[in-house]
Amino acid sequence: MPRLEDTEHALLDAGQDAKERAKSAWDGFSDFALRDNVLEVAVGLILAAAFGTVVTSFISDILLPPFSLIPGINKNLEEKFAILKRGRHYTEGLGYNTLKQALEDGAVVLAYGSFLDNVLRFLGLGIALYTVAQFYGWVSNDSIISKQVKCKYCRKRISPSAKRCVNCTSWQDGREG
Repeated sequence: MPRLEDTEHALLDAGQDAKERAKSAWDGFSDFALRDNVLEVAVGLILAAAFGTVVTSFISDILLPPFSLIPGINKNLEEKFAILKRGRHYTEGLGYNTLKQALEDGAVVLAYGSFLDNVLRFLGLGIALYTVAQFYGWVSNDSIISKQVKCKYCRKRISPSAKRCVNCTSWQDGREG
């Protein structure tokens, strides 16, 4: 039968081992998570989410309202839809007032307004990011947007100063003919 001192010693060793493993796991995690590039990516994602919110507001609150003045387009572009198959409670002449109402009734709808709204948001975000990149290049003389050319052989995009293609490894100065 084990003695009390042996059990106590075994428990102390197990506790010390668990403490060392936890410290090792924490050190590994902190080495991974607290590196400079991981923090930069995290900050970049947070800024991108905030920037996306601003662009969405710009499109919804400033860009789309003037479009609502065009006949046939209302302010809520994302509510535009076409009925492909009527639902159970469809009333001839009245139809559905909202996309949600049509979907809840089981109708099959083509939500083209939502698609157009998302395309406009995507284009707005793309143009805004391009403008920010151009402004950064103008202010810092360090362009984010780099010009690329197509390889003569594989037609993939490469740097204009490349001597060899990174994709097919062919020489760009005509050595391989």
